[in-house]
Amino acid sequence: MHVQQNNRFSSQNICKILVHAGLISPDQAKDLLRREKGVKESLYNAGKNTVYKGLSRQEAMARMTLIDVMVHLGLKCVNQPGAVLDEDMIYRALADAWKLVYKKVDPLKLDLNLVTGFISKAFAFKHLLLPVSVESGKLVVATPDPFNFEAIKDVEMVSKLKVVAVLSSKTDIEKLIQEFFGFRYSISAAQDLFSGKGVDLGNLERFVTLTSQDDLPPTDQHIVNAVNHLFTYSFDQKASDIHIEPKRDICLVRMRIDGALHTVYKLPKQLHNAVISRIKTLSGLDMAEKRRPQDGRIKMAKENTEVEIRVSTIPVAFGEKVVMRIMDPDILFQDLEKLGFSKEDFTKYKKLITLPFGIVLVTGPTGSGKSTTLYSSLRMLSSAEVNITTIEDPIEMIHEEFNQISVQPAVNVTFGSVLRNIMRQDPDIIMVGEIRDLETAQAAVQAALTGHLVLSTLHTNDSVSAVFRLLDLGIPPYLVHASLNGIAAQRLVRRICPHCVQTIEMDAKELAELGLVVAKSGAIRLCHGKGCNKCRGTGYKGRIGIYEILPYTESLKKLSSPDGSLKAMREKAKAQGLVLLRQNGIKKMLQGETTYQEILRITWDQF
Repeated sequence: MHVQQNNRFSSQNICKILVHAGLISPDQAKDLLRREKGVKESLYNAGKNTVYKGLSRQEAMARMTLIDVMVHLGLKCVNQPGAVLDEDMIYRALADAWKLVYKKVDPLKLDLNLVTGFISKAFAFKHLLLPVSVESGKLVVATPDPFNFEAIKDVEMVSKLKVVAVLSSKTDIEKLIQEFFGFRYSISAAQDLFSGKGVDLGNLERFVTLTSQDDLPPTDQHIVNAVNHLFTYSFDQKASDIHIEPKRDICLVRMRIDGALHTVYKLPKQLHNAVISRIKTLSGLDMAEKRRPQDGRIKMAKENTEVEIRVSTIPVAFGEKVVMRIMDPDILFQDLEKLGFSKEDFTKYKKLITLPFGIVLVTGPTGSGKSTTLYSSLRMLSSAEVNITTIEDPIEMIHEEFNQISVQPAVNVTFGSVLRNIMRQDPDIIMVGEIRDLETAQAAVQAALTGHLVLSTLHTNDSVSAVFRLLDLGIPPYLVHASLNGIAAQRLVRRICPHCVQTIEMDAKELAELGLVVAKSGAIRLCHGKGCNKCRGTGYKGRIGIYEILPYTESLKKLSSPDGSLKAMREKAKAQGLVLLRQNGIKKMLQGETTYQEILRITWDQF
């Protein structure tokens, strides 16, 4: 990087710009210039940044700028009390001063072939240049040094395109160069190892059952590196799921982030089997079995915590599809009070799960946060005085304080059979992963009637429907009345990004026409996300739960029978204080936590 050769990047000039922008004070600037050399020396000696490894002291010191020093020192931002000065703030101020475009590069929007197709890794790393897009026939290159005109001219000659340089932070560019060029090398090297084209045996359109001699072994180092990169990348992006999908000509890699799927890579089709085999090896699945669905798990280190990854394979038209769900303990085990309950609903729910016996059901579709609610509830209830036993299919997250049992239907270890057996294990609290049939429901009811607290999930749309679902399974009404404590229905809505939140106004009548009835009239102040680099332009960052808590009271029991009315019970529950999912969503909307679009997307009019 040629920053030191350019006067614009001199330490004095950077200080001058940042003082003028109000990010640092004149006194901070003087202190920085005084300490700069010493901090750079300590950075190099500590090897704090791996990008300096392999460089001589002179090269490393030339590569460092005052910006590295400021970020390392964690200076407080003058015009934003409480905020720490970061690279994005600094480079944005520089971009404004130099009349340049600042770009926070979103790795999910980068094309692997475009990023790595024009220049080599050595050239990219030496000059910190990263091709990010082609716009209006021009190649957009992100760099922390947009004044390195000689290198930019070289890129123009190679690409035969006019290059437009945009300013980006050095850390982002260094990281993306390592990730994208490293992944590209693994993929290219793996491709080169194929002896021939072979036959795409995964494609069911070809109706062949031969075994391929051209598949790469799952232990090939390049495949190992490529799969490791996928996991690292998913952790960085805080993805909840990784999808690897075979298509006719490519292998598609998608990741679910904040509930939405994003296409991350399009890999060569001939690498699909090798990648799948590597994942099967890690998760202990049968590599030879490609016709039947399989389930497995991988335990992996993420920084200082252990992450469980649930693996599911299934045969589809063009081969085997794999979905990996990342079970992050930071997400599964949370403070119950911070999951999204209103104050009143939290009081109701806490009362339900602290009763000495009975069944508490958590309902909602797949991906609505039921597991997080159950695990967080169990962690709150956990103590040295109670024996907590869980029956799961499969175990989502291993926790030392629980006795966890995995269902294995192949050897007749089912929810119902295990429930009957663990009664001899002296449990106080039992968690059943899901009540899906009469056998499991009967065993859960018996456990509740014999003095145990049972927590479980049920697939219903709302809380009241769960009562009728138990009756439909074949549980007699009198047993439902005697064992059921209450139901919590839930959904997940996306949070408004705190970095780009804006206030808007909508008329109460307009909201009512959409189905969102608020108590006020006239203009209602709401919030939405404008879209920024922190949230990838979506306006949302993270998710929060909305709940519907229904204690199963005596008056509701009188209305619940196989021929009872769902509407009548819902009306009665509402009269007793039930706050419906949509109503709780409206509260979150009025509090500025989510948008009206999210409430309309997730909830429905229950009357």
